[in-house]
Amino acid sequence: MTRRTPARLARRLFAIAAVAGAVVSLTLTPASAAPSDAALARQGTASAHVSSSITTSPDWGEVIDVNGIACIDNPAGGMGIHYVNGQRLFDPREIASQPEAVIYEPQKDGSLRLVAVEYIVFKSLWAAAGNTSPPHLFGRDFELVPAGNRYGLPDFYELHAWIWRNNPTGMNQDWNPLVTCQYA
Repeated sequence: MTRRTPARLARRLFAIAAVAGAVVSLTLTPASAAPSDAALARQGTASAHVSSSITTSPDWGEVIDVNGIACIDNPAGGMGIHYVNGQRLFDPREIASQPEAVIYEPQKDGSLRLVAVEYIVFKSLWAAAGNTSPPHLFGRDFELVPAGNRYGLPDFYELHAWIWRNNPTGMNQDWNPLVTCQYA
């Protein structure tokens, strides 16, 4: 027969409590818990890691600003090269797994690294769909970009999500200080 010392008894009780706690936490977690917007965005864009699936697709087009610049950066950090899905761009619905744009950082070897997604909706389409407040994903309202912007577009709402490359200033910030256009 095994003698139960206070230390052994304490370890056994701790193990029982840990198992009981796990069971309680499992039973308290709803089976139908919805995935987060970030998880949905990752699931919806995982195939875009193979950049040719986007860059050669007729559904996606590279964005070039009014000055002919494709890789967007500034002293606060970079964004990268945006590819926009034309069909999604004119659909006012905002779906976490279906961003309007995917963003790549050019690499030294000439390849493209998927770093972020961007959600874009034209203000006029959003309003025509009966919406009175800005679109909202990731627990945040989209930012309004007024006409006269660097893309030559009418008023639009946008939200970046740095789901494939950490952004130390925040997942939904426009600029990522870790991203560069140095190799564009």
